[in-house]
Amino acid sequence: MAEGQPHLSIQMSDSNTNGIPSRKQSSAALAGRGGSILTFHNICYHVKMKTGFLCCQKTADKEVLRDVNGIMRPGLNAILGPTGSGKSSLLDILAARKEPHGLSGDILINGAPQPANFKCTSGYVVQDDVVMGTLTVRENLKFSAALRLPKSVKEQEKNERVNQIIKELGLSKVADSKVGTQFTRGVSGGERKRTNIGMELITDPDILFLDEPTTGLDASTANAVLLLLKRMAKQGKTIIFSIHQPRYSIFRLFDNLTLLAAGRVLYHGPAQHTIEYFQSIGYECEPYNNPADFFLDVINGDSTAVAMSKTNEANTESTEECSEYDKTLAEKLAEKYSNSAYYQETKAVLENISLGNKKKTKAVFRQITYANSFLHQLKWVSKRTFKNLVGNPQASIAQLYVTAFLGLVVGAIFFGLKEDSSGLQNRVGAMFFLTTNQCFSSISAIELFVVEKKIFTHEYISGYYRTSAYFISKLMADLIPMRTIPSIIFTCIIYFMLGLKPTVEAFFTMTFTLMMVSYTATSMALAIAAGQSVVAVANLLMTITFVFMIIFSGLLVNLTSIMSWLSWLKYFSIPRYGMTALQINELTGLNFCSSGNNTNSISNVNYRQISQPWCTGDEYLKNQGIDVSSWGLWQNHLALACMTVIFLTIAYLKLHFMKKFS
Repeated sequence: MAEGQPHLSIQMSDSNTNGIPSRKQSSAALAGRGGSILTFHNICYHVKMKTGFLCCQKTADKEVLRDVNGIMRPGLNAILGPTGSGKSSLLDILAARKEPHGLSGDILINGAPQPANFKCTSGYVVQDDVVMGTLTVRENLKFSAALRLPKSVKEQEKNERVNQIIKELGLSKVADSKVGTQFTRGVSGGERKRTNIGMELITDPDILFLDEPTTGLDASTANAVLLLLKRMAKQGKTIIFSIHQPRYSIFRLFDNLTLLAAGRVLYHGPAQHTIEYFQSIGYECEPYNNPADFFLDVINGDSTAVAMSKTNEANTESTEECSEYDKTLAEKLAEKYSNSAYYQETKAVLENISLGNKKKTKAVFRQITYANSFLHQLKWVSKRTFKNLVGNPQASIAQLYVTAFLGLVVGAIFFGLKEDSSGLQNRVGAMFFLTTNQCFSSISAIELFVVEKKIFTHEYISGYYRTSAYFISKLMADLIPMRTIPSIIFTCIIYFMLGLKPTVEAFFTMTFTLMMVSYTATSMALAIAAGQSVVAVANLLMTITFVFMIIFSGLLVNLTSIMSWLSWLKYFSIPRYGMTALQINELTGLNFCSSGNNTNSISNVNYRQISQPWCTGDEYLKNQGIDVSSWGLWQNHLALACMTVIFLTIAYLKLHFMKKFS
């Protein structure tokens, strides 16, 4: 038997034994066989990698995929390979979810160019679950149906579609159970994975992609998920998925197998012929060995079932030599496949399809299309966001309790402020604490975009909603309940316990000021956190920024005494604007040197010189360089409003231009 030829007969008929149509068949014939057929031609992918540190960094070009060709028909199409083989990259490229830089080749659907909005019309189940854990299984599916099905589809039809998917996926018993979060227990891992699949099946796509669908599942649950996919494949769907190391009961379900190593194709064809192919090139699978494990052992050079002689195996090799050997082995296996009948027949069919497609296509299309209007998207995303807020009391209700408790503690510390020298000091200290507390309590807004980054990225690429609809819904759900209500509660408790200026105008001015400080600090948190992947990094940046802002708040240092080349930093301090407004609102018109203080019959002038250099709140404010006019009060609110708008604009732009493709 010649090397490179599989141990089976190949006949040039309309459909040979390895399931590949003959060269005589056209792309139209392929499309007419039922279901969608995806072909990929000469896919190459390179990425630029940075090595070294800081100034010594060098950019190197890394080859991820090289000359990858294949045909994915209706059925289970598995992409198998060791870690770093390029299987996830190939899956993302086929699903049009990879950045176009460094990518070349063509992808055709039924012999025609891949649609520009293919990512929106196909289904893609990511490796990490991207369902909202605070919602029920049914609510998650209804959300997908509401945004991905056109508005022309009636509500009743959408509900029927949801019920049908729940029944098909075997989710009837848990349909009205919450999926579950890190705080609340929900459905099982397999039911969660099926919910993810169900959200993609809402549009009834012909092609469904899955990235490592068995990750995090036990063997029995993983087998159940693959059996579900097998039933779907028998209904005519083309299912393409990457998988690392499946057990035999899963492997035997595969219809087509693509083996990758170091970005090269080692085998592409019927899964059940893979063992015979490897046997034909000198690798014998031991009895009772899992074929998937055997293939990976061969690829990694660890197989004990190698039939060919290896004189160098007995020698002790260094780590560098082993790496070179593995690389050579992968290339050797790729060359053997390129000389096999499987590759020749596949290449012949692909060339025939390419001739029928004269129009050259781009490898990746980034066009996003939406099934519904902006207002419809805003309605449903806002509805889900508020449900998530209510369903997560650890972050919402708990914050209200903490605010009330903190207000009582602060009220007890500064209780019953008097109009004397200590009363002035305590008032200024209370104002400083209030503004500082509003700033640091807003750090919780960091998680608003960071925690849901994967969900947002997946749903945006899939055409659920626009960035603007998601952004506005998040602001409505966070700024109104989570920043406004705590500010009102805090003011109501503090104001009367401290005995501040007893006027309605002063009370509402203080409430409005604290709200504005909270809005501005929250906006800055969103601007910093948008696009970040790690909460700790955003948290650190926020804390450092607030520390510098507090220095220029007006309490720790007299701002009029700061050197001119540093004084401009005060204009970027959120606590300064809030504290200044609170001081103008409270201290204007108060007298802290009443005659009752002079109990030892000291003259008023001498008392002022001994105790403090000012007697009225207006004098203190002027000493701090604060304008006590009505415009002096409202210019601080205007500054906070401008900063809020600027920060929100930055947050939106960062979210809009954030890298959403892998």
